Amino acid sequence: MCSKLNIPRSSYYKWLNREIPEQEKENGMIATLVLEYDERFGHILGYRRMTLWINGLNGKHYSKNRIHRIMKALNVHAVIRRKRRNYTAPTPEIIADNILKRNFTASKPNEKWATDVTEFKVPGTSKKLYLSAIIDLYDRSVISYVVSKSNNNNLVFDTYKAAILNNPDARPLFHSDRGFQYTSKVFQWMLREQGVTQSMSRVGHCIDNGPTEGFWGIVKTEMFQLYAVSDENSLRNGISQFISFYNNERFQERFGGKTPFQVRTEALAATDPIQYPIPENKRIQKYKSKYAAQ
Repeated sequence: MCSKLNIPRSSYYKWLNREIPEQEKENGMIATLVLEYDERFGHILGYRRMTLWINGLNGKHYSKNRIHRIMKALNVHAVIRRKRRNYTAPTPEIIADNILKRNFTASKPNEKWATDVTEFKVPGTSKKLYLSAIIDLYDRSVISYVVSKSNNNNLVFDTYKAAILNNPDARPLFHSDRGFQYTSKVFQWMLREQGVTQSMSRVGHCIDNGPTEGFWGIVKTEMFQLYAVSDENSLRNGISQFISFYNNERFQERFGGKTPFQVRTEALAATDPIQYPIPENKRIQKYKSKYAAQ
């Protein structure tokens, strides 16, 4: 080897017997953690979230850049999600204005809720399961969800009833798309009875319900990586286990390395909840400064 690389044998043995620097030892330890967490969490962790996991579970304060360099050296990457764009125009009974207007920041729990329904194909069959969930925009926690074989009114109604049962004093701004369940007169009566204000996305503007759409992407990208899904029962269990993982174990950078339920629990016990503003997207800001009308 030394002959092929034109390196003196003495240099090789000097390197072999050298005292390893502390930083190099620490990088080796970090590399071990990266490989362990990448395997344990089904390759869902990019370098930002890998940093949260390593720091949060080991009491460290490593920078994202350092973790990124080590992950690149190990050729460790997060899974890549595929974007799917499907839209079917509904025929609503009654619609509401888009009061939320993409203002996805909330100052306290139960101030703004967002909801939607998504579908999962049962592996090996033509069957589908439908997941309805309600997300609190303050802490991004899933405060209620229901899984059903049918995408009907009861799916949405039961999800809403569960959210109110767990938060009986809540009077949130309730945002959804214009799905037939949300535009039904019965559901709108249920909202009025609780004193809830309804808001709806515009036609063909899924970004108006961005947080919920983003959550669906997280579930469909990560859940199948973490849990073995082969039939209806395992799919139901996978959804249930992942939502529990998301609420209680999935650290989020926006919340300073806390989980959604950690943030929610702290806020509900506080008289002045901590504010977690949504970080500015530099690419969007650059685009606006270049192309937006002055």
